[in-house]
Amino acid sequence: MNRDKNLPLTETVYYVLLALLEPAHGYAIMQKVEELSNGEVRLAAGTMYGAIENLLKKKLITALSSEDPRRKVYVISDLGREVLHADYRRMLHMISVTEEIGKEVLKDDEV
Repeated sequence: MNRDKNLPLTETVYYVLLALLEPAHGYAIMQKVEELSNGEVRLAAGTMYGAIENLLKKKLITALSSEDPRRKVYVISDLGREVLHADYRRMLHMISVTEEIGKEVLKDDEV
């Protein structure tokens, strides 16, 4: 099996791509990531804009034209959707395997 070089996604990148299923500017992305992660992932502006630059270079997101030139708006690209879906499937497989064999190793209440 040929694994995508973009996988696995970091938790931050995964949440940023999820947040960009709808177009958003930087501050809105930061808020959405915090909301989606139940407050577990809080992005500092520098971290978020670094992630945005990397995602743009990898063509996982695209910049949209905006009425306000000071606010850049981004959205997930088709490639980004494919990578997000592939990582989702990867995690589902890991969960499935863990549920199958983990019962032998872990207590039932931990699985």
